[in-house]
Order: sequence, then C-alpha cells, then structure tokens
Amino acid sequence: MTNVASRGRTLRLAFISAVVSLVAAFAAVGSTIPLFNIYRAEEGFTNAGISMTVVAYSVATLATLLVLGRLSNHLGRRPTSIASLILLLVGCVLLLNVHEIGILIAGRLLMGLGAGLASSSLTSYIVDAAPARPAWLASVASSQTVMLGLAFGAIASGALVQFGPWPRDLIFLVVIVLLLVSVALIVVSPETATWMPGAWRSLRPRVSVPARVRSLLPVAAAVFLATWAAGAFYQAFVPALVEDQLHTRSPLGVGLVFAAYMGPSVLGAPLASRFTPATAQRVGMIGFLTGMIGIVTAIATGTLVLFIAATIVAGASQGIAISAATRTLLHGSTLAERAPTFSVIYLLSYSGATIPALIAGQLLSTFSLPQIALGYGGLGLVATLFTVIAARNPHIDATGNSPAR
Repeated sequence: MTNVASRGRTLRLAFISAVVSLVAAFAAVGSTIPLFNIYRAEEGFTNAGISMTVVAYSVATLATLLVLGRLSNHLGRRPTSIASLILLLVGCVLLLNVHEIGILIAGRLLMGLGAGLASSSLTSYIVDAAPARPAWLASVASSQTVMLGLAFGAIASGALVQFGPWPRDLIFLVVIVLLLVSVALIVVSPETATWMPGAWRSLRPRVSVPARVRSLLPVAAAVFLATWAAGAFYQAFVPALVEDQLHTRSPLGVGLVFAAYMGPSVLGAPLASRFTPATAQRVGMIGFLTGMIGIVTAIATGTLVLFIAATIVAGASQGIAISAATRTLLHGSTLAERAPTFSVIYLLSYSGATIPALIAGQLLSTFSLPQIALGYGGLGLVATLFTVIAARNPHIDATGNSPAR
C-alpha cells in the first residue's frame, strides 16, 4: 500500500511537471503574436512576411514530428522533453534581437523544432502520468494545455509590450525563466517510459495510428485541420486585422483577441466528456462553424464586439471537437502507442496550420484580408459537413478489433 501511494505521488509530480512545461513551451510560441504589429510598424515587415514566419514555425514542427515523433518511446519522456524546452529557450534568445525578417523566421523555426518535440514527448508524458480519475483528464490535459499555453503567452506578451519596460524583450526574458523552471521540474520528475533500443530506426519517418481507430482518422483529421487552420489565421493575420479592420492598435488587445480563441478551448474541452466522441465532434464543429460565420461577419462590418464574441464561441467549440477527436484516437492506447499517435495528431494539426497559411500568404497580393478570412470560413464549412455526416464512435469487440459504429 505504501509503494502504491508513493508511486501515485511521484506520478502526480510527473503529471504536474509535464503540464507546466507544456504550458511554458506554448507560451513561448504565443508570446511573439502581439509583437507582430510592432515589427510591422518599426521594421517594415509585411503581412506576407509575417505569414511566412507562421509557415516556418509550422514546417519545422511538422518535420520534427515526422522524424522525432517516436523518439521518446526509446530515449524516455524526460530527456526528449528537456531537449524540446532547450530548443524553445534558444529560439527566445534569438528573438531578443529582431531587426530583420530572417531573424524572426529563424527564431520561429527554432520554436517550431521545440514545439514539435514537445508535442509528442510532453503530451505523451502527460497521458502516462495522468490520474485514472476523472477519465477525461488525460485527453483534455494533453490536447488543451497547448491552447492554454498559447493564450497565456499572448496575453502576457500583450500586457508587457503595452505597459512594461523593454517592450520588445521583456516577454522573452520572462518566458526564458519559465522554460528554465520547467527544465528543473522535468529533471526532478520520474521517468514513465522504459528505455528501448531502436532509437536510430525510429528516426525514419513513419506515420500510423493503431488499426482499431484507423477508420476514425478521417473525421479526426477534418477536426484538427480546420480548427488549427483557424488558429494559424489568428497568429498570422489577426494582428493586422485588429489594427486595420477593427481599429485598435493595443498590443494587449491583440493578445486578448488571440487568447479569446485559444483560451475558451480549455473550458469547452471538459464538455466533450458529457457526450460520446462522435456526438462531441459534431456538436463542437457545428459550434465552431457558427463562430467562424460570426468572425467573417464581424470582419466585414468592422464590429469588434461581435468579433470577440464569435471568437469565444469558435474557441470553446473547437475545444469540444479537438478533445473528442483526441479521445477517439487514444481509445485503448498502450504506452508505446501514445507518442506515435500524438505525432499523427499534431502532424494533421500543423498541416492544417501550414498549408492554408502558405496559400493565404501567396494570395495576399490579390485578395484582401476579409476575403482571406472568408476562405478560412469555407474550410470550416467543409470540415463541419464532413464531421456531421461521417463521425463514428470507437468500439473494441471481443477480438480486439475496433470497428466504427
């Protein structure tokens, strides 16, 4: 009994350390967003250039997930998690001196490498160490801590840029401290994955999910692609939209608008546990589409209040859909299956962030930002219709297979 209680305490430390570290990791990612308008005004960066920083970040994340997504199964969660935090820390150091678009792209690229490694290692660490009760905690914590970190980083950055000293540097100094604290927490936490040979072989790109949930992957992919595309839209274009279309130049305002999309996702996620995964994905995506319609309407009419309200609706709804999709793909997963599954989840997610942002950046010379926003709304419509029609629940039969029903 004593050993069981002691193991429970050490796993609780690992869970808390992994959650805090994942928040810090994505706070670093979110911290740059309120600075984009500063760079536009003071350094002459264009909207197309800013969108390329989002693409660089996402491409680096995708590459890391493809190559290093299964590495934590072999080397352990702790060393790979620490490596991810160090990459993010180096990216923050580089962003302390941004005067050329190339430096911003390089810093975001390093952040992408760190975020990609964190997406597989820290999320798997969270699921490994999560308490058995409540049952929804593992999927919510692993899928929504990213959103919480992004929201926290954007709000903190906006506040420090607007009210603090050294507006272009202070947020990165704060995030560097948070990342160092996170490294220390992981160092003193227990390992949850046993070292296994085959680390070099694991670097060969391979994308797969367990056969029992493979038929459920297309709907989950639609959820991840559409919701993360909207998140990338907020990163790349909302700073300019807030200033040009909604007529406010407040860096804190930019941070709050971005957080209004990411933050409510954390509140919406526990609601997914009240429904079956298929129903939760349908409900979440219908709410997400409703929010996107409101966002497009607000941009067209220049209505800030409607924009924020619709953003909150879309953000909370994406939390329901993403958490349910994650729960679907983790259904019945073993420890060894978690890192590869999270790699697939984030490969899909960052593909949704990268490809539309890359296309939108190229179209900026032809179309206005309100028209670009309409295109993202169209993507949300297609994904919602497919989810409503095709969503199914996971089910394991007596043979261990998982036909959809």
